[in-house]
Amino acid sequence: MKIASAFAMNGKQRQQILEAAPGAQLVDNQCASNDAVLELVGGGCDVLLTFMVPDRLLEVTPGLKWVQLISAGADHMGKGPAAGGRIRVTTTSGVHAASLAEFTLAMMLMHAHRLNITSRAQYRHQWLPAPEFMKTADGIRGKTLGIIGYGSIGRELARIAQSMGMDVLALKRDPKALRDTGWSPAGVGDPEGRIPRRIVGPDERAVLMRESDFIALILPLTPATRGFIGAREIAMMKPGAFIINVGRGGLIDEQALLSALEAKRIGGAGLDVFEREPLPADSPFWDMEEVIMTPHMAGPFRGYMDLMCELFAENLRRFIGGKALLNEVDWNLGY
Repeated sequence: MKIASAFAMNGKQRQQILEAAPGAQLVDNQCASNDAVLELVGGGCDVLLTFMVPDRLLEVTPGLKWVQLISAGADHMGKGPAAGGRIRVTTTSGVHAASLAEFTLAMMLMHAHRLNITSRAQYRHQWLPAPEFMKTADGIRGKTLGIIGYGSIGRELARIAQSMGMDVLALKRDPKALRDTGWSPAGVGDPEGRIPRRIVGPDERAVLMRESDFIALILPLTPATRGFIGAREIAMMKPGAFIINVGRGGLIDEQALLSALEAKRIGGAGLDVFEREPLPADSPFWDMEEVIMTPHMAGPFRGYMDLMCELFAENLRRFIGGKALLNEVDWNLGY
């Protein structure tokens, strides 16, 4: 079996992969373009570890059986050669469950304790009067967190939020399927789905929108989830509610969100992803005090590739043993 990796592995990572697939040939290179990926697999391979999936992939390596993506989402593949079930595709869902959950919580705490306001004041060398924060600063204990997308990230966010005294609501495609069947590091998340006070389906999103003080949007982007939060849903939010999007920009109607923020109908927003990236310099989001913005960087962290190789190694053992792969994409669902 030949394994090709479109990122350069270190010695420990290579050893982990080769121990999972004894006798396999492993070639790796840091590929920064589709052409580089095609060159890497030019001699053919059975398994490819990559983020980019070139259009000519199956033409260059017709014997390819499985692609392990380096990303948690598969929406960037569009209608490419690996989409639609022509070959098996798995994602790294769960690898950044802890990191992204912490990031989402950081946005919540930043807003609640008004750190976004004090950060802007720091740049202006302005000392804000303490009495101002007696009226606006708050904690998150006792508040309700609504999690839209109860996968690995949402489950870890729920675990942390519950430990900090928050009430948790959740939304998932099938609210009766409580158990998490994906991959997560040990000790992370809510494997049995026991933490939320209530789990609802997509048709009941109004319940979550109306009751939540904080709303975390962590869905994959699919035809079913594009525009999932529109003007109707935003209008349901509490006047002081704070919404966070760490999923994909296309999940939310940005113009409806912008209108609600400009009218101060909601408390604010934490946005790591946007419909158009990089965000245009003339976007009103840049200058809004109640918006906490980051440049689509909530997922990466220094240990990402190590955890990714841990998942890849487990999937290699399953692949060789003829067992079900973890995080395999269901193209009927889009993730």
